[in-house]
Amino acid sequence: MHIDLLRSSAKSLPQQICDTLAQRITSGLLQPGTRLPSVRGLAVSLKVSQVTVSKAYADLEKRGHIICSQGKGCFVAEHERNGPDTRTGWQEVYDDYLPRAQLWRNFDYSEVEYPFHMAAIHSGLLPLGPIGATMAQLVTEQPELMASYGNFQGNLELREIMRKHLQPRGITLSSADLMITSGSQQGIDLVARTFVGPGDTVYLEAPSYTGAIDVFAGRGAEMIFVPMDQEGMRVDVLTRLCDQRPPKLIYTNPTFQNPSGVTMSMPRRQRLLELARSYRCLIVEDDPFSDLYFRTPPPPSIKSMDEDGHVVYMKSFSKVLAPGCRIACVAAAGNILSRLIAAKSASDLGSPLLTQGAVLPFISHKYENYACKLRAALRRRMEKAAKLLKQYAPPGVAWNLPEGGLNLWLQLPSAAGIDRLHVLAEREGISFLPGDVCYAGDTPSRHIRLCYSQMKEADMERGLKLFLILLDKHLNSLR
Repeated sequence: MHIDLLRSSAKSLPQQICDTLAQRITSGLLQPGTRLPSVRGLAVSLKVSQVTVSKAYADLEKRGHIICSQGKGCFVAEHERNGPDTRTGWQEVYDDYLPRAQLWRNFDYSEVEYPFHMAAIHSGLLPLGPIGATMAQLVTEQPELMASYGNFQGNLELREIMRKHLQPRGITLSSADLMITSGSQQGIDLVARTFVGPGDTVYLEAPSYTGAIDVFAGRGAEMIFVPMDQEGMRVDVLTRLCDQRPPKLIYTNPTFQNPSGVTMSMPRRQRLLELARSYRCLIVEDDPFSDLYFRTPPPPSIKSMDEDGHVVYMKSFSKVLAPGCRIACVAAAGNILSRLIAAKSASDLGSPLLTQGAVLPFISHKYENYACKLRAALRRRMEKAAKLLKQYAPPGVAWNLPEGGLNLWLQLPSAAGIDRLHVLAEREGISFLPGDVCYAGDTPSRHIRLCYSQMKEADMERGLKLFLILLDKHLNSLR
């Protein structure tokens, strides 16, 4: 079993082993009943003492993730997931390099009636008709697009449209400074694969986007989470941390942050950029939601102030237009972008020409009017969700209403019982995102994320009311 151990980390070796295995168990990579390597075998494999592995296993057992039996070994506890298929048992001892996979595990709720777990927009609000019509026209009139590989950097005309889109938002670049990716998730993965290796220090907001955590964990990064307040990431705390461990990369989702909904203030954005300059590191600015403001536009992006190429900016159009088309653009300068393009060429041989062509005319001619109507629809949903929270949320549950985006971030009285709540909600056809997947490690979170935009408005209201009543009963049962 492969585990990246960072011997220079402040976290002890037993703790690193324990946390990695815990994440593999909770995200389903290690199935119930799976036998873990023997203490001696894992110690030899990881080049650590048997005492180190024994301490890690003891902590895992204490947390309830595994069951150890004298003479038989240690096994993943049965209550974690459904049991393994005995026909493919050999696969359980086949090494991989995935330390966690929360994004995969926590977004697989295709059967639930009220899906609050996914930060997405209901199909009825998306411009699928015009984009689909353009795609059908392309298939009919230019079928050769399906037989051609695209430019590794992306369709030049689409990049030019993206350039024009970003310019009034304060980001002045040429189309040569942009790259089209299959959503911002691919952009994050390309940055990590290109610039982050085992032991490199990556700073993130606490909490942070699950998909980014998965990617950086897969690179063996030393992830350090920086607390937030109502102005976003605590840059003062980050500064002190950087004095101890200089950053290789800082990942931030500064506008209507996923999952918390918080927007970073302008002074903090400026200070974060100054910090990156002083440490000569990269900032990855992930921006899927800045066009989804409810009242006033958010502060300018960090990239709009970047004169030295420290910011890799990612603007996703997937969520707001057509998630199935997987379209985003990455803006970066100089040799940083060249290396990202090289990484992309090895990743997918270029994004599909058909999907790039399908969204191009809509972004060019219709996006601004559409975004205005979408903001109004999302604000209406948020306000209805807020009214239900005020009416039905149990005592001790707290939240802050976002100024944009798609999510509500609820704080419960304690982390106790959230796993049980998750099971009870699923039985009622309701899903939510547990807050602990928005952190690395196995630290319980008191938070849950609810998305108010994934369903029809009436379904959202009905489902949220049912959930809040269920939450009230559940919290009462814990008292």
